[in-house]
Amino acid sequence: MSDAPPSPTAPIGSRNEVFTAYLDYYRTTVIRTVERLSEAEQRHSRLASGWTPVELLKHLRHVELRWIMWGFEGRDVGYPWGDRRDDRWHVDPTESLAELVAVLLAQGEHTREVVLATDLATVGQPSERWDGAEPPTLERVLFHLLQEYARHAGHLDIVAELAAADPPA
Repeated sequence: MSDAPPSPTAPIGSRNEVFTAYLDYYRTTVIRTVERLSEAEQRHSRLASGWTPVELLKHLRHVELRWIMWGFEGRDVGYPWGDRRDDRWHVDPTESLAELVAVLLAQGEHTREVVLATDLATVGQPSERWDGAEPPTLERVLFHLLQEYARHAGHLDIVAELAAADPPA
């Protein structure tokens, strides 16, 4: 994967492939940014909200799970809010970066398979995810998922910049 996002002028097959290319890019960008941080910085918060880079990785895995598996596919995923404890993001100290990355990549592969096999106009399954509203199309779910990744990638860029400017002693 390139360090640059997919070019809007480079040919990509279908609109489904455009979505997967951008999701892959943002997922890889977030993972690489976290991996470039020191181990201490990966589990340290520099923000008033208190989230850490590894918590962001776990959150993004659950975002994909909630929007694609639980929401669009209508699957039973057990507890879809597994990235939270006491109303904030949480990563157990025993969860390694390698584990978090592997789970995020596996979730991403599932998303990729669903997107490439499904017409974008397909309406999702009714589920608790939609709080009683009509389920959206896959295309609407993917737009939401992309903005979530882009927003959090930007947040993480700022965290990495703060870490580089003020490394731990």
